Amino acid sequence: MRPFAYNRANDPASALKLISGNPTAKFLAGGTNLLDLMKEDVEQPTELVDISGLSLTDIKSITAGTNQGGVTIGGLGKNTDAANHPLIRQNYPLLTQAILAGASGQIRNMATNGGNLLQRTRCPYFYEVAMPCNKREPGTGCGALGGINRLHAIFGWSEKCVAVYPSDMAVALAALDAVVKVRNASGQERSIPFADFHRLPGDKPEQDTNLAHGELITAIELPKNKLADKSYYLKVRDRASYAFALISVAAGLELSGNKIVQARIAMGGVAHKPWRALTAEKMLVGKEATEANFKLAADAEMANAKPLEHNKFKVELGNRSIVLALQTAMNGGKA
Repeated sequence: MRPFAYNRANDPASALKLISGNPTAKFLAGGTNLLDLMKEDVEQPTELVDISGLSLTDIKSITAGTNQGGVTIGGLGKNTDAANHPLIRQNYPLLTQAILAGASGQIRNMATNGGNLLQRTRCPYFYEVAMPCNKREPGTGCGALGGINRLHAIFGWSEKCVAVYPSDMAVALAALDAVVKVRNASGQERSIPFADFHRLPGDKPEQDTNLAHGELITAIELPKNKLADKSYYLKVRDRASYAFALISVAAGLELSGNKIVQARIAMGGVAHKPWRALTAEKMLVGKEATEANFKLAADAEMANAKPLEHNKFKVELGNRSIVLALQTAMNGGKA
């Protein structure tokens, strides 16, 4: 690990002032991803600004504003606390399931909600500094594009990068139409719809999100919805625990009788960002909630996939996963 300066912030204003004065500084919260990257020499910050002691941890109902009736979770709250909070378990069980599907209990006890959104890809070509990687070192090429790409993207990739985004929590947040609240050094705040928070690789795969340097995630807002009773998070992986998704699906349905009023489907393990299955969602609205209709919607969504040499299996796996997630959601989350 390379030498770096360390500063502990006492409040958001001082944290933002410190980070904005150094373009190579990084926030340090739980450190569950950043410290690994520093040890592997993938990340080389010259300064860490420790924000782990800031009081941006509350989970509470939203009583005013656009998302009145929803819930807000603090950006520096721990993943474990978010997953187990009564407001989340009762109103957003999809989020609880997704968080508990990720990592291990020890990591969830350290990892923060905002930090979870800022995880970097686990692509082995990104972690191996001897290999070319446009995300790690722009202009060097994408080793995975013509290499071993079994774990890589089937949607939204570019010739510059075929990596996938690793978070489980974020897939659920995408399906729930979450909003990310951020603040900059001038004290200005802005709200970023979750669909606009992460980026597809395009020509700049080194940019994972649309955050500006020095912006701090203060909270994540969850709009009120009617999906709680018919929702499910499915994670398919190579082993039963402590593994990233080959395919994951966050599914939620709002019904009137047996007719679908709205469908929310997001996928993990398939793209550079949580992939919202908009084609499938649109096909389901107004239809009967039947296995046949779920299969038609899954077929339509996966028809847009562009698999690589070694991950063609993800197309069929994604198709079956969408159907299974929707069927399980219909059963109230019981397989």
